[in-house]
Amino acid sequence: MIPKVSVVVPTYKRYAYLERCLRALLSLEFAPGEYEIIIVDDANSQRTRQQVEEWRQRTHQDGYEIVYVPVELAPHGPAAARNAGWQRARSELIAFIDDDCIPELSWLKAGVAAFSDDVAAVSGKIVVPLQHDYTEYEYSVSQLSQSEFVTANCFYRRSVLRQLDGFDTRFRASWCEDSDLYFTLLEHGLHGIKAPDAIVMHPVRPARWGMSLRLQRKGLYDALLCKKHPDLYRKRIQSRPLWNYYCILGVLLLLLAALILGLWPLALICVAAWLYMTARLCIQRLHKTARTPRHVFEMALTSALLPPLAIFWRCCGMLRFRMFFL
Repeated sequence: MIPKVSVVVPTYKRYAYLERCLRALLSLEFAPGEYEIIIVDDANSQRTRQQVEEWRQRTHQDGYEIVYVPVELAPHGPAAARNAGWQRARSELIAFIDDDCIPELSWLKAGVAAFSDDVAAVSGKIVVPLQHDYTEYEYSVSQLSQSEFVTANCFYRRSVLRQLDGFDTRFRASWCEDSDLYFTLLEHGLHGIKAPDAIVMHPVRPARWGMSLRLQRKGLYDALLCKKHPDLYRKRIQSRPLWNYYCILGVLLLLLAALILGLWPLALICVAAWLYMTARLCIQRLHKTARTPRHVFEMALTSALLPPLAIFWRCCGMLRFRMFFL
């Protein structure tokens, strides 16, 4: 029997999260024989293979179908993994969820029910639980709940994915690949809707100190997204350049020139301007977030490094994808 919907879960050596996600997917209010679960292992890990096989053997007699798909050849990344998943799927409807997410019991039922003849894709609701004193990183993750279409909780017709050539595998990180596919859908005149009852919980994973600096590397894919969809990028992602970052970097470069040339009054002015702009950035990042000494120190130090690092990776993106943008 061909299932009504295929659930695609990309994963990469996150065994505990995958275990939790699988347990939730096997508890859905959906007949076992009417959906299949496809685990796409981007690490081609023996441990993940064994983990999925154990679940398959444990639940097969109850009518569940769990499929393990390893990504053995390049390109890798979540976009390539999701392509491998939906291409392996047997259903016309494809549900995407991340391995660190927990679907509510009615998630799949609500997502499938939202489809009608003219609907090409459906976006579910993402809930990010936060503690009272949350960090800037936790707050940024919570903004997923405001996103239009994210692959942590969305549904596409398989025929539509085939028509749009699926996810662009040049997006090698979990950044912009879902927006790219959604923008492509809109540019083809296809219809996507919201399904607020298709709810997925996205707990915030523990983050190492200075996570905001590590995340800047993903910014190089903004160049590719802007190159492919310039109007939609400016309308829905970033309406104007990061002028404050460019100003901070410009002051730093001017300070360096002043020091080399021995222009000490100019150097003092540059130091004062840099301190002011960096402090302002730090205060903006602390807005609505925790004011613990550890977090304040992290925001102060990373605010000094963030602008040049962010612009560096954007320049890398411009060079890699041959696209100039600010």
